[in-house]
Amino acid sequence: MPIQILLADDHVIFRQGLRAILEREGFKIVGEASNGHEAVQRVHELRPDMAVIDLTMPLLNGVSAAREIAKSDPKTKVILLTMHTEDQYVLEALRASVRGYVLKTRAAEELVQAIRDVSKGLTFLSSGISRAVVEAFLAKNGMPAEMLTSRELQVLQLVAEGKSTKEVAALLGISFKTAESHRTHLMEKLDIHETAGLVRYAIRRGLIQA
Repeated sequence: MPIQILLADDHVIFRQGLRAILEREGFKIVGEASNGHEAVQRVHELRPDMAVIDLTMPLLNGVSAAREIAKSDPKTKVILLTMHTEDQYVLEALRASVRGYVLKTRAAEELVQAIRDVSKGLTFLSSGISRAVVEAFLAKNGMPAEMLTSRELQVLQLVAEGKSTKEVAALLGISFKTAESHRTHLMEKLDIHETAGLVRYAIRRGLIQA
């Protein structure tokens, strides 16, 4: 049976290009998504072998989507596509149980190999990614713990995208009071007390694009 794959990227033309490459290699594209929330939902509906997800997407970024998928559909392995080579992004991806980390600039050359490696239970990193950060992570040595919870990261992204607390609550399926509590807690943890500061922090973390 061919490996079944879900593609998630907010750029239709890029998704079409990936589909053409992967179908030519014999993989089966079972669905597509244009934002992180849709990606999680489609994975739950379709149960693909693998999800290839863009790191920077609206509503729910790739790392947060990977966390949700790992919790609800652990058999679906996630490969992230990204422009970021910095250690912090790689580390966050590994924490979220991402099995492949492929640079968009090398997707045409490396994505097929990444899918094949991950399907065999291996972890794939694009050439140019620091091996030291991965070795340290695997050794559980010298890697700082994530400051924010998974839910707080989701709230942070939505707030940075301009969503009101009411909209955040609706999108995440939580009460207004709970959404407000998450926002308060993350601002206290980050020692950031205005929305503009949260936006700047979210941009630095790669949760949203400038």
